Amino acid sequence: MNMRYLAFLAILLITGVAFAQPKPKKVNISKELSVMLPRDFTPMPDDGIARRYPATTKPLAVYTSPNGQVDFSVTQKISQFRAQDLGMMREFYKAALMERHSKIDFIRDEVTQIKGKDHIVFEYVSSVEDERGASNLAPVQKYSIVQYTISGNQMMIFTFHVPFMLKNDWQQPARDIMSSINIK
Repeated sequence: MNMRYLAFLAILLITGVAFAQPKPKKVNISKELSVMLPRDFTPMPDDGIARRYPATTKPLAVYTSPNGQVDFSVTQKISQFRAQDLGMMREFYKAALMERHSKIDFIRDEVTQIKGKDHIVFEYVSSVEDERGASNLAPVQKYSIVQYTISGNQMMIFTFHVPFMLKNDWQQPARDIMSSINIK
């Protein structure tokens, strides 16, 4: 009886360790920008970035989990907006997110301070459906946190994307990662 109990506890311990989030490490994206990411996240190669983040402005950096399902990205681009414009920007970028997704449920939609700097924060669950009617594919669902801030004449966009099925495992770590962003 005691051996079964010990074996059961050992299995629980091993399972818990296997699913525990890795300890974070400080990653310096540039001289002015750092973030705490899981130790096992690695930089995504340029060809992976081009496939997953097709845009006119290439992200400054993208880090991904070992299985490639969880991504953190940083994009920096010149902006005419100033830090005091974040309230107006929030409405503009919220509308853009709503346009991009078939369905979006906001968890957070706010301007908040992170490390002394104001950020627009959108935390949401989204669905994208194939609206061409040519397929019977299920909608793609994601849990995401997207943050915008202005630093000098640069807009910084931070994203964290997770498949919806992993939301419960990643929601708190994602919040911790996004709140660790430090801009000097």
